[in-house]
Amino acid sequence: MTENEKIPFTAHLDELRNRLVYCFIAVGAGFALSYAFKERLFQILIKPLISVMGTGDKLIFTGLPEAFFTYLKVAFLSGLILGAPIIIYQFWMFVAPGLYEKEKRLLIPIVFLSSLFFIGGSLFGYFIVFPFGFKFFLGFASETIQPLPSMREYLGFSSKLLLAFGLVFELPIVITFLARLGLVSVDFLKKNRKYALVLFFVGSAILTPPDVVTQIMMAFPLMLLYEISIIGARIFGRKKTEDDQPYDLIE
Repeated sequence: MTENEKIPFTAHLDELRNRLVYCFIAVGAGFALSYAFKERLFQILIKPLISVMGTGDKLIFTGLPEAFFTYLKVAFLSGLILGAPIIIYQFWMFVAPGLYEKEKRLLIPIVFLSSLFFIGGSLFGYFIVFPFGFKFFLGFASETIQPLPSMREYLGFSSKLLLAFGLVFELPIVITFLARLGLVSVDFLKKNRKYALVLFFVGSAILTPPDVVTQIMMAFPLMLLYEISIIGARIFGRKKTEDDQPYDLIE
């Protein structure tokens, strides 16, 4: 801690630049690998929608370059997901110099669990939220109204949800780590539970499309993740009997 405090600000900027370069390389490598399977990846991505569409219904593209750019974006999205463990690792390594030695030993498990929760959140969105959400939207079709989803619109919609669910599932890791640092406590989390629930619904309304179904399907897992965070904070949080002083940024 004391040695890191003497590191000039420019050195931290250099480290941040190097970490970002590693992240770009990881995403670029994932993109190059994914582009070779772009059509297959897109078929996997649209499977939840196709499963609830009518027989013979297909996605369309309304501009000549739309399909090409959609495949590029699919490869980039896949590269971002494949590079997520490296990105998470680089983030925690950038934070590491400000931690105590015993806290640094927790980084490897945190990186592993963060990657696991991110992938788990994306899979939850894909297997659970997508089928219900798409079925809800297609339910507005009628004899005079026919849904014609385009490749570009679907990709923008689905990628936003996949990344959003991946990020919100990081909540237990972040809160548990903050509790370990002494920034939050179990009592603080319990006392502010009602405010957290309000924030979850507000955040879900921002991150998801403007429909009640997907908002609720994000808000309720967040409520469960918050309770898991309290359990994690109780087990792994900083104990008052430890010799080192807590940060006490939040009473």
